[in-house]
Amino acid sequence: MIEKKHLTIAVSGLNAIDSPGPGVAVIRALKEAVSFDCRIIGLAYESLEPGIFMHDLVDKTYQIPYPSSGTDSIMERLEYIHAQEKLDVIIPNFDSELYPFIRLEQRLKDMGIHTFLPTMEQFEERHKVNLEAFGKKYGIKVPKGKVYHDLSSIHAISKDFQYPVLVKGKYYDAYIAYNVDQAKTYFNKITAKWGTPVIVQEFVHGTEFNVTGLGDGLGNIIAAVPMRKQYITDKGKAWGGISIADLRMLELTERFISQTKWRGGFELELMKDKNNDFYLLEINPRMPAWIYLAVGVGQNIPEALVLMALGEKVLPFTEYKVGKMFVRYAWDMIVDIEEFQQISTHGEL
Repeated sequence: MIEKKHLTIAVSGLNAIDSPGPGVAVIRALKEAVSFDCRIIGLAYESLEPGIFMHDLVDKTYQIPYPSSGTDSIMERLEYIHAQEKLDVIIPNFDSELYPFIRLEQRLKDMGIHTFLPTMEQFEERHKVNLEAFGKKYGIKVPKGKVYHDLSSIHAISKDFQYPVLVKGKYYDAYIAYNVDQAKTYFNKITAKWGTPVIVQEFVHGTEFNVTGLGDGLGNIIAAVPMRKQYITDKGKAWGGISIADLRMLELTERFISQTKWRGGFELELMKDKNNDFYLLEINPRMPAWIYLAVGVGQNIPEALVLMALGEKVLPFTEYKVGKMFVRYAWDMIVDIEEFQQISTHGEL
């Protein structure tokens, strides 16, 4: 019997609010890996991220600086954590983290810490502000979009679009605006949180679908699982979904991977309109919060990502179960105030 590897894996995205991060779902997948055992180190930004207190999933948590603080401060903190924990792999799970982590990839590797992330070119090319050019380049239908940098220009939306429109932040948040006043309100709300620019996108009426998967960086699909959203929150997040068989979605995914040579996890957000045409609304450059559905249908994408980060050859998944649903839920954890004080004061728990 071959002895399983023992890995120490750091995972971010431990928030599990109404717009949850992928961290807890990724950790659940890693705990079910068949090719290795793992000790999980949580990377948190806020003291009340629920994953911090899920001791059955997270072995120890460290607070880290926000991505906006710069790569030097992030690297300094990671060096400290690595000295304590001897990390093998880091899986960042927020779009805003990827920029510094991609820049730090080689420095981390020199320390013995592995990642499996898109290249900077891939990360920038799929950005929301570049989506229209991306669609033209790769022959993928995308909604019309335009970038706005200041509130005064919002009045001109009606010259370029018909209401309703989607108003999106550069990293997160999307709202449907039915008139200019709503568009201005959402512009202010988004810029207060994420800064400019704000993206206004043509609203495509239809049914929402998503695909999550994993590319090997050479143009090959290692994993791909499509799902249809069954229940959507007011923030547009899937609170329930079902795995489906759709060859056109898989073909679109294959075109995306083969042409971009995408490296790492991803999520494609799609809308199927009344003419049964798929429009690509967004490309998220990391695994989504519903990634555990992929595990439930037979494709443990986080496990495969870890193996690829370590340089191991991973065979592509060839099938998945159709008709499996996920339904998200919330429950109350009882936490000692001393634990909250410790993570707040010392940055570790």
